[in-house]
This record gives sequence, structure tokens and C-alpha cells, in this order.
Amino acid sequence: MISFRNFALRRGQRLLLSNVDLALHAGWRVGVIGRNGAGKSSLFAALMREIEPDVGDLDLPTKVRIASVAQETPSLPDAALDFVLSGDADVAGVLRAEKDAMEREDYETVANCHQRLAEINGYDAEARAGRLLHGLGFPAETHSRAVSEFSGGWRVRLNLARALMTPSDLLLLDEPTNHLDLDAVLWLEQWLLKYPGTLLLISHDREFLDGVSTHTLHLHEGRAKLYTGDYTSFERQRAEHLRLQQIAFEKEQVERAHLQKFIDRFKAKASKAKQAQSRMKRLAKLAGTEAIRAERSLHIQFGEPQKLPTSLIRLNHVAAGYRGDDGSVTTILRDVGFGLESGDRVGLLGPNGAGKSTLVKTLVGELPVIDGERNAHPDLRIGYFAQHTVESLHDGWSPVDHLRDMAPTTSTQEFRDFLGRWFFPGDRAFENVDGFSGGERARLALALIAWRRPNVLLLDEPTNHLDLDMREALAEALSDFAGAIVLVSHDRHLIGLVSDTYWRVAGGKVEEFNGDLDEYAAWLRSRPGEGEGEKKAAAAPKLQAPAQQKPVAAPRETQAQKQARSRLAKVETKMAQVQAELDAANARLADPALYAAGGTALADATDTQRRLQHDHATLEAEWMQLMETIESA
Repeated sequence: MISFRNFALRRGQRLLLSNVDLALHAGWRVGVIGRNGAGKSSLFAALMREIEPDVGDLDLPTKVRIASVAQETPSLPDAALDFVLSGDADVAGVLRAEKDAMEREDYETVANCHQRLAEINGYDAEARAGRLLHGLGFPAETHSRAVSEFSGGWRVRLNLARALMTPSDLLLLDEPTNHLDLDAVLWLEQWLLKYPGTLLLISHDREFLDGVSTHTLHLHEGRAKLYTGDYTSFERQRAEHLRLQQIAFEKEQVERAHLQKFIDRFKAKASKAKQAQSRMKRLAKLAGTEAIRAERSLHIQFGEPQKLPTSLIRLNHVAAGYRGDDGSVTTILRDVGFGLESGDRVGLLGPNGAGKSTLVKTLVGELPVIDGERNAHPDLRIGYFAQHTVESLHDGWSPVDHLRDMAPTTSTQEFRDFLGRWFFPGDRAFENVDGFSGGERARLALALIAWRRPNVLLLDEPTNHLDLDMREALAEALSDFAGAIVLVSHDRHLIGLVSDTYWRVAGGKVEEFNGDLDEYAAWLRSRPGEGEGEKKAAAAPKLQAPAQQKPVAAPRETQAQKQARSRLAKVETKMAQVQAELDAANARLADPALYAAGGTALADATDTQRRLQHDHATLEAEWMQLMETIESA
């Protein structure tokens, strides 16, 4: 149990928390929420003993093992798999000791190392690390790449995988879904549901919080209040509390009318019955929470487009991908037929790396089509948000400077009025963006898009670094936007509220998905090979070949898929053979007689074990690639 008694925490001159008295019990999964600056990250720092409370006590169980995600990843030459494996310090230390002992021919120490590995389930550690990488979106062929070769966002995923690899009683996760796509978020949610320890989770993704948390800790105005239940339960409880304090009735009516407008619009789309039902389900979560929504002060809007033609942009039989400097062509998507008309709201779904961002960049025109046609209306005006949009803000410039660069003849007062509506009031409009938080920079990037009054919004993960209130404000602003929207987001609440239709990007194709987000999650789980990591973990330390997972025959298979299916049977047979040999090698290394025999027998047995482990890992990687080829039908 974690206990706070008269706990107070200060950062500099600012009092973050005071008079905190509560207890968190073992096995709870606690969502920690609050506005930016409320003290969430500082609370985590106190739990990790990085800072001391100003007043009161924080009691943790003796010898509690704490795991958290590192904020920085050095540019290491270590392979990604080894980096993740090092999260289990005991296993990594024993493996290093075994390697050193083998080099010294100290076979007694080698024997002790093998015994220790058996005690701590070390023989399956590499497989567990590989499953974590796979679940977080790393293809098998990247597991051996050096950490230094990955970009910043992928290094964040590596840090997350390493934290999940660490044996722990208390797991602290601060915004773990940032830099993840929807598929990885869904996988992480299922992983955390099986985590046996105590979880404290900071997140601005309400659907993720609803899926994971059993309790909610709300930090607000220097206080911390614990609620039983997920985020939606918290909203209902807090809304009731605020109503008892007589939140203004008029504001509640305004919020109810706003929600009813959502509902009326979606009910009218008879041709989109499933999407309408999904929207109704999600809006039902908001029923009874108008008071807490009224309490929020954030309201933004995208202005009316200057021109709004009916047909905005169309891709006809397009092949999309990349052209190298040497003239080489990498095709990601084939025969794409996709168009946008005024009022369309499209959510893009699909596995990591399937080509969602490629499609968005092709719609923008950032990537020229490899084949086919991209037809755009002469009055098309695109508002495009991607991660590089935030990074492209000019160091040393203020929000007003950015607007003046876009509209040199506009008055400073007009800039200030506009920025005030995006919550950069007064002198904040003239502050250097270098000092802005990630959320403030993202909000400014969205404001700059709104200034252009586009008729199409193409948004690729716009919610990274935005807090819950800003995400709600963005969802409302997008729902009122008159133009067309294409949205890629791991935030299910946002994409569920905004999107009328879903298109799935998978297997080189872009096709309309006739279902809602719950059905998409079910589709993900039903894909051949999905969930194998969890099944194998249940059978640890023995790594079983997935021999029983025969793929379901798909209609109109390509020649490549037929060849993959034929090769799959051979790979499964070979994996079973290698597994049997590996079991025998492990049994031999566990025999004390081997160490008494002397000579080269121990070294030969160890070499055999390592060779078989490598062969099995190689076959498993090939098996996963074959399954991906087959399921792309």
C-alpha cells in the first residue's frame, strides 16, 4: 500500500499539492489526471524519491520495485532487442556473468549462471523482449538495429518497452501513448490489464484511461481527490459534486444543446447507421457530465472556410510511396481510390507502418503520386498538421511573429484578438515559443492552421502533448468545422467523436471499413498472429512454435500469398524441430554431470544452445513476416 499523510509538495515558489491524505492499494490501476502544471509529474518524482515532500509523509512498501519510462535515450550502439532486454537487470547481469565466465573457461560459474537463469525465467527473456517490441510496432527485422539508428519517437517506444520489461511492483507511466499509433495503444491497453502490480498512469487519452484504470486520482487547485472507477466514472461523480455546488444552469443548457446538435447530425445519416450508433454510444458517456464540461474554460474554433466547393480532392487509381534520390521507387499503397467532399469526416485506421501517413502526405501533395491521378479543386485550401508541424515553429519567434510572417499587412491588434481565442492572451502573444510547453506549441500550430481558414483539415496525430481539456475543445471545434476532415489519431475518444466514416489502410490497400472502433479492435485481435505473444508468455519459459495457428484461407490470393502459405508450413515444421532440439540442449545444460566431465563438452553444449536459440528466433521472425503477407488479402 502507498500512503500519503498530510503530504505537501512544492516546486520552486509554487505550491503544487497540500494536505493530501489518501492510500493506494496493491493491484490498483490508478489514472492520474489534472491540468498541465497540476503536479502530476512531480508526484511521480516524489514516488521515485527524486524529490522530497515539503510537509508530511509518503510511505512506500519496503523493497518495492519501481519501473518508469526514461525521459531520454542515449544514442547507443546496442541492438534494440538488447536495449529492451537490459530492462530486466537480473537477467542481463546473469547473461553478462555467463559470457565473462565462458571467456575465462570458468565452468563452475557458468553452471551457476544457468541455474540462476532457470530460477528467474531468464531463458525466455529474449522472447519476452521481442514480444514487447512487436506489440509496440517494431517489425522483426528492426530488432537487431542499433538504438542510435531510430528517430526520437521510436526511441520513446524503446524506453517504454524497456520499462515494461523491468520486473516491478509499482509501474509509473507518464503519457505512454504519446508517439504510439492506435494499434500499439490497443496492444498496450491489453498488456496493462494483465500487469499484476500497482499502476499509476498519467494520460490525456480518456478512452485509454477508461480501458485501463480502476481508480482515478484528480489533482486540482492544490488538492488530490481519489475516485473509484475509470475516467468516465470520475466525470460523472465530479459533475454531480459540481452540481451540488450549483454550477450555472444556463451553461448546462448550452452544453446539452451542443451535444444534441451532434446527435441530430449523426441520426440524419441513415447510410452511416453503424457510425451513428457508435457516436451515440460515445456521446452517451457524456450524458450527465455537462457541469464538468461547463467548468472547462477552453473553447476553440476553426473559422468558416473562405470558399467551400463540393468536391475538394480526389485520388484515382493512385500508387503512393516514395522516390529515392537515386531514382528508385518504393510503393506503399496501390490502386487508391479516395475522395473528399465538403462535410466529409474520415478517420484513418490501420496497423503501424501500413501507410496512413503516406496517404495523408499524398493528399496534401507533399508526396507526388507514383502512378494514377491526384485531382484537386482550384479553390482547395489544406490545413495540414503533422509532427513536423510543431517542430517547424521558429526558435526565437513569438506567436505574433509567426502570424505576421503569414500575413504581413494585418494589424497587431487583429493578431492579438485571434491568439486570445486560442488562449495566448495579453503578453503571451509576444512570448518566445522556446519557453512553450509541448502542449502550447501544438496549440499554436493548430492556431496557425486555423488562421488560414482551410476547407480541408488533414490531421496526423494532432493530440500529442494536448491535455484532456484541450482534446475535448479540439473535438468540439472539429465537429463544428464546415469543411472536410481526414484524421489519424491514437485517441479513440477524438476519432470516435469526429469521424463519420472509417477507412482502413492495410496490406497496401485503402478501403472503407464498415464498422466502428470496437469492431476495428476486434478485427485487430482476429488477425492471424495477433495475441501470440500473450499465449507464448503463458507457456514460459518454454517457447512453443505457433504450429496450431493455421491461417484462414483468404479469397483471391495473390501469387505471393500462395507462396507464403506454402512456405509457412515448412517454417512451422522446422520451428518444431528446432524447439525439440533446444529443449534437449537446455536439459543437457541442467545436468550436473556435464560440469563434472570437464574438457570441451560444456563449451560445445553452450554453443549448441546459442545456435538453436538464434535459429529459432530467425524462424519465428520469418513466420511473423509470412503471416503478415497472408493476412494482407
